Amino acid sequence: MEGWIIALIVLIVLIIVVISNIKVVPQAYVYVVERFGAFHAAWGTGLHVTVPFIDKVAKKVSIKEQVVDFKPQSVITKDNVTMQIDTVVFFQITNAMQFTYGVERPISAIENLTATTLRNIVGDMDLEATLTSRDFINTNITKILDEATDRWGIKVQRVELKNILPPAEIRDAMEKQMKADRERREKVIQAEAEKKSQILVAEGERESKILRAEADKEAKILQADAVKQQKILEAEGEAQAIEMVQNAIAASLIKLNQANPNEQVIQLKSLEAFAKAADGKATKIIIPSEIQGLAGLATGFKEVITDVSKQ
Repeated sequence: MEGWIIALIVLIVLIIVVISNIKVVPQAYVYVVERFGAFHAAWGTGLHVTVPFIDKVAKKVSIKEQVVDFKPQSVITKDNVTMQIDTVVFFQITNAMQFTYGVERPISAIENLTATTLRNIVGDMDLEATLTSRDFINTNITKILDEATDRWGIKVQRVELKNILPPAEIRDAMEKQMKADRERREKVIQAEAEKKSQILVAEGERESKILRAEADKEAKILQADAVKQQKILEAEGEAQAIEMVQNAIAASLIKLNQANPNEQVIQLKSLEAFAKAADGKATKIIIPSEIQGLAGLATGFKEVITDVSKQ
């Protein structure tokens, strides 16, 4: 009975030992295994079994990309301006064995290496260049850190400058300068807007004058055409009137000729013509030699009227 109990206890212990030596490596992790205190293997994702009392998992290494935000570092620029710069480092472990045995406290090592590299780069730049050259600083720090940490099994993906804080007096001066620049740009913009407005007004006035001049020109042309047409119509009317008078005179002469007038009728027409001439504006009247006096003129006129009445 006692032997059975001992066997059962031994079996349970063996089962516990076997189960405790079964290792399941999750995704994105690598287990560094040591055998007799020396590196034995780097296990990837899956099921693994260690040898009891011989193998030991020395370190569980995450191979996911990691982000470390380091505290601000005091940095002096080329023009002797002290500022605080904090950095963010993105890195990934590519070799678990080198990461485990390459350096003690690798994160602290990366932080110190980042600080010294940052001081070296910024020390060769003045304040203005430091504030405007983030990409240049990021690229150079990333390159230097990647080369330095390669033997530690670490791949530095990128380094970003999180904040750059100059001294308070410099920040005040920069704010004043920025305010002055904004006011200057605002004045320039207002001046340009006013200039464009004046140009538009002048162009509008010029266009308006041109349109008014063209309208006046067209009105004068139309008026001249109207006057011309009126004069043409008046001339045509006068010509037609003259033609009608001439036609009437010609017709009366024809009728008079056809009537074969005697000497008395001709004398009557002469007297009528003389009367019209006397009523005109002429200052001199030439009396025909045939008329010898007023008595003779009246006598002749009376005889003519008598004869005409008889006829």
